[in-house]
Amino acid sequence: MNGATLHKTAADCAEKLPGAQLEHPFGDDWEVFKVRGKVFILMTEVPGRPVVILKADPGDAQTLQAQNSHITPGYYMNKKHWITLEAGEGIDKKLIKELVTDSYRLVVAHLPKAERPVDPHTYDSHTRAAS
Repeated sequence: MNGATLHKTAADCAEKLPGAQLEHPFGDDWEVFKVRGKVFILMTEVPGRPVVILKADPGDAQTLQAQNSHITPGYYMNKKHWITLEAGEGIDKKLIKELVTDSYRLVVAHLPKAERPVDPHTYDSHTRAAS
């Protein structure tokens, strides 16, 4: 998978999530998806390499980083709660979609219940069981 496909796959997934909005608060070089004003995905290039930065459960983040050299601690973010994806071996569309959805669910779970566009504990669980 190349960097352009990485960004397109992540953006396509993020755009379909309930309440997700694309913003450019840091300029045209950064695409930032938010839900109810809270960031769940950032996309940019770091020295010519397209990256996707996502929120992740700290335990899952460590496991993902140990299993794949193209997943590293969050670029410019809290290294415990955010990961960075780069295009490369082992990074496929299915994994990108899962990680984008997980990031979204983690952010939604911290919103006040009245502001949540979905139930983060059940959202997308039927799709995961089928895949």
